[in-house]
Parts: sequence; C-alpha cells; structure tokens
Amino acid sequence: MDVPSLPPADLYINRELSMLEFNKRVLALAQDPEVPLLERLRFLCITSTNLDEFFEIRVAALKQRMEIGALAQGPEKLPASQVFDVLRTRMMSVVEQQYRLLNDVMFPELWSAGVRFLRSEEWTDEQSAWLKDYFRNQVVPVLTPLTFDPSRPFPRVLNKSLNFIVRLRGRDAYGRRRHRGMVQAPRSLPRIIELPDHLSSPGCHDLVFLSSVIRMHVDELFPGLKVEGCYQFRVTRNSNLYVDEEEVDDLVRALEGELEASRYGAAVRIEVGHECPEDLQEFLLDHFGLQEHDMYLVEGPVNLNRLATVCEIDDYPELLYPPFTQGTPEQLMTDDDVFSILKKKNVLLFHPYHSFSPVIDFIKAASSDANVLAIKITLYRTGAKSPIVDHLVNAARAGKEVTVIIELMARFDEAANISLANRLQEAGAHVVYGLVGYKTHAKMTLVVRREHGTLHRYVHLGTGNYHHSTSRIYTDYGYLSSDEELGEDVHKIFMQLTSLTEARDLKQMLTSPFNLFDAVIAKIHRETEHAKAGREARIIAKVNSLNEPDVVNALYEASQAGVKVDLIVRGICSLRPGVLGLSDNISVRSILGRFLEHSRIYYFLNDGDEEFYCASADWMERNLKRRNETCFPVRQKSLKRQLKRDLDLYLDDNTYAWILHGDGSYERLEPGQSEPVNAQTEFLSLMGSSS
Repeated sequence: MDVPSLPPADLYINRELSMLEFNKRVLALAQDPEVPLLERLRFLCITSTNLDEFFEIRVAALKQRMEIGALAQGPEKLPASQVFDVLRTRMMSVVEQQYRLLNDVMFPELWSAGVRFLRSEEWTDEQSAWLKDYFRNQVVPVLTPLTFDPSRPFPRVLNKSLNFIVRLRGRDAYGRRRHRGMVQAPRSLPRIIELPDHLSSPGCHDLVFLSSVIRMHVDELFPGLKVEGCYQFRVTRNSNLYVDEEEVDDLVRALEGELEASRYGAAVRIEVGHECPEDLQEFLLDHFGLQEHDMYLVEGPVNLNRLATVCEIDDYPELLYPPFTQGTPEQLMTDDDVFSILKKKNVLLFHPYHSFSPVIDFIKAASSDANVLAIKITLYRTGAKSPIVDHLVNAARAGKEVTVIIELMARFDEAANISLANRLQEAGAHVVYGLVGYKTHAKMTLVVRREHGTLHRYVHLGTGNYHHSTSRIYTDYGYLSSDEELGEDVHKIFMQLTSLTEARDLKQMLTSPFNLFDAVIAKIHRETEHAKAGREARIIAKVNSLNEPDVVNALYEASQAGVKVDLIVRGICSLRPGVLGLSDNISVRSILGRFLEHSRIYYFLNDGDEEFYCASADWMERNLKRRNETCFPVRQKSLKRQLKRDLDLYLDDNTYAWILHGDGSYERLEPGQSEPVNAQTEFLSLMGSSS
C-alpha cells in the first residue's frame, strides 16, 4: 500500500513552523493562570531562550538559503523565502504576546504578590540617590562609552549582548560634532538589581533593571555633550558551527576557533526598544546588514531571559510549584551493594520521579571498588559541576581504565566539553572525541568487574544525559543491568566508537547510524502486515521530535492498513495526523508541563508479543542516520508493565496535552465532564511525593 500521491507540502508539516508551534505551547503555559506565578515567569523566559536558539540556528540557516534562492530544508520542497515570510508573521505574533503578557499581566500580578519591578518614574528620592551611587561605583568603572568617526567605527557587538544606541548633540573635547554614541552593558553585571531592605517596601522584593539605571544616568558618560535619547538593542547572530571533517587535523583547535567566530557571526535579528526613533532604527539596520523584517520592536527588556533570576526567589512558596521528594525503586532500597542487586534483577529508573542518585552511586561504587577494572562512558552534556565527572577523575587517578567519549559538538556546550576533556585527560582517563559529522548522542556506561576470577559487565543505559541538575526537571528513563548479552553489546559499541570498527552481531541493542533506522521501519511494516492479515496492530511512540520522511511514510502506510498509531511528540512533528485516506488512524499529542518531556519509548504490539524499547534517538533524520545513538529493549515483564502504564497515562492526559491537527495547529485538551488527568502529577504520586 503506497502513500497517496500528494504534493510534499501536503504530506509533511514544515520543521521550522512546527518548532515555532512548540514555543507557542510553552507560551500557553506562561499564560495559564492555574500555573504558579513565578513558574509562569519561568516559562516566559524559556520562550525567550527558545526563540534565541531558533534564530541563531534555524532562521540563520533559512536566511542563508534565501540568499542563494534555495529551497528550505525538509521534504516539503518549499521556497526558503516562503517559509521565512510565514515564520516572520508568526514570530511577530509570539513576540507581541510575550510582551503583552509581561506588561499587562505578570508585572501587575508580581507587584501584588510583593515582587515589584520599579520604573524610573516610581523611584523615591532615597532610591534614586542609592541607584545613582550604585551607578557611579558599581557600573561606571566597567562601562566603555563610545562615539564614532572614521578612526573609531561602530564597535563589534557580541551575540545577544545588551547595548544602547545614544543620540547626542554638541561638540566633543576636540571640537568635533557628535551625533551618536553607544554603550555596551558589561556581561559581568547583574541585569536586575535588588534594592536593599531599608529602601524596599516591607515584605517586598523591589527590583530595578540595569538598563533603567544606565538609561537614567547615561548623560554622565558623555560630559560636555547633550544626550537626547538612549535606546536599548540586542543583536542575534548566526551561531551554527562549521567544521570540515576532511580539512580538520585537530578538532579541538578548529572548534575553539569556530566558537570564537560564532560570537560575531552574521546578524539575523535585532531587537530594539519600541521608543527608538526611525532614523536610529535605520542606522542600526544598515550597520548590521539587516532589513526591516529582521527588526523586532519590544516594549520592555530586549532579553526576557534577564527575568529568570527572579524565578529563584524562594520566600514566596505559593508562587512556585510545591516541592517534591524523589523516589527510589524498591529493588534499590536494600543494604546490598549495587552490583549484588543487579546480579539478581534489572532496574528501571524514571527521572525526575526517581532520583538520579542511583546512577551517580553506580559510577561512584565503580570508581572505588577494588574489583572494578574499567569504566567506559559517553558524555554529551554533564553540567558545570558534575559528581559523575568527579568520580571518573577519582577512578582514573586510582589506576582504573577509564574511557570517556565526549561529544565536543554538543550545541552550546562545546566550550564546557573542551574543558571537561582536558580535566579528564589530566587525571589519566582515555578521552575520545565524538566523530565529526556523526555526533555521539548515545547515553551509556559500561563497568567491567572481576568476580571470582571471571570478568562481568554492568551497564547503565539512558534516554537522557548524565546531567544531575537537569535530571530533576527532564523526564528520562535509565536502565541498570548485568545482562550478559546487553553487556557484550555495549562493549562492542564502545569498541566501535573508539576504534571506528563495526560492532557486529549485536544481540539486543540497536544503533544509529547502522541498524536502528532499518529496524524501526521493519517494525512499523510488521505491524502493517499484521493489520492487513486482520490481526490487531498497534504502535505507540514517545519522542521529542519526528521528521524522518521514510518513517512518516511508513506510519502513513500503517494507518491505511488499519494500524492504530499513537504518537506522543513533544516538539517538532512533520507528520499530519487525522487526514482522511492518509492518516485516519494516527493521533499525535504533545505533553508539556512542570517537567520537560525528554524520554523516548517505542512500543510495538507485535501480535501480542509486546516489544518495548527505550532510546537516545528521536525519529528525526539526523538521529537515525547521522548520529551515534543507542536503543535498548526492556524485556523484564514487570518493567514492561511499568512502561505500558506510563504510556497509557500519557495518552489519558486531558489537562496538559495538546492535540495536533492535520493543518499543523494544536489544540489543548480540557477535561470537560471527565475526571482531570495530569500525567506528570500522577507520576509524582506513584513514584515520588509532593508537599
């Protein structure tokens, strides 16, 4: 059965448009009055950082295609300019909603709650005096005011930095007329200043933006000149890194050079205070080589993420989600050491409902156990202060064979990973970098232990990174096992990643870019054949993104054969569900809430012999064909029941679930007359506890 012969644009939803729809769903959480106020502010900040990355990576690539008249990326075969025009309209709408929400709703509600952002016209005489002193003593010493002439051209502006364009009148100390100046806000200064208690209202946090303080006192930076206006702006630049694997002989040095260059990449967006006069807007556009459609006029801070620090105020517990206590699987709640426990049974962890501590403890135990000979691990993102890295360093210093595969090209973590690699190498670990062109996105640890003269392997496999901080806010699965076949497979995969030789005859694991794609397609086709034969057929997949065209087409074919397909896709989804004759039997939902849904689970009914897989890979072309990814089966009956329960709960959610329609739009579910179901809240009740 073939997919209907429809134009590609009708078969697939454009990736960029789908990504922007995801950010609109995050914005909906910021707009939701049922969400605690500071958590709503946090979601608003997330929409800002998401948009930043969207411009830095996706819009930047799109604009490059527009310059050469190419099509946008993706199977839809749409002109890049057409996609950009639609994106621009929708992005403008998102930005307008962001600032309307901030100014009309959040600032007033925060004020009522005791978190008060003071405008300059609201400062008392005492506050004004304190802020003037703060400006002169804390700000001026690190500021560099600039004016322009042929010998002093417009300075280089760092990506996403806060800057001010200043209108001037008069002559400088050398008798030359000055019309414009500029001030760059130092990155070392906090963007939000909290007034001391004696200047704040009782029981309140009185806050002032650094931008307001600079604007109010900018005339002190240009003595002898008259300041006629001061307007904030921020430039977003192309942050894609370009490393030619055929030309590079030292990846670290090449990457360090690219990181430095990306801070000053081509401008793709400029945000400017809405009160900035048109002639200064045109001046900025001309300087950065941008057009009017690249400018976003905003009424408020040009970087909403400046407000993120306010979300950490903890003396208003009613403005935050209630705290929760992470649980621990019953198998681990004994005095036995982790190796003895894993000899008896496998353990499935579901973060953040289960603590990440068992993973850290597993690596800690391996680092200090005299019988452990070797530890191998892949690291994609770990965080600045990682206990796992500390344990790996200790293990290496203790003389154990420690092999760490570090992905230097983990986007926006490149510099941190270079530093991490250096630290591990200094401790004596074998550090291997991910292969250029094939990011190592797999999440796995292998421990080799001598027991009674025989070597045994223990593994941890996961859907998420070895990052103890994000493990409290990302949902992910972790699997601890001493299964011999699984251990042998993981050993072969590590050998492949270090020696670049083929991992042959894997018994359980599936890997990209080798057999995972073919296996996914084959399993979808198997369900299709079951449906054609009149047997019940079912597919459930929970992934972060889905855009691989062949997978989408296989799912269309399965739907037409009668396979019931339920997809839980947090972000990008190129598949159009519910289209008559194409995808009638496919539903797609996106779950958003307190935690970021990050786990990947593939389920196939398989004529009653149910298969469950957890993976590091989304169903995206890059993950299935251009990355090193791992996918592992969960075969223990009790753990399969747990995964099925989890999937069913996601499919029952009628509170924080959005349903994707065939036109690419999303609709949030409401309980109506039904009992409200919030999957994340249910998981907290089942595995942890909240208070």
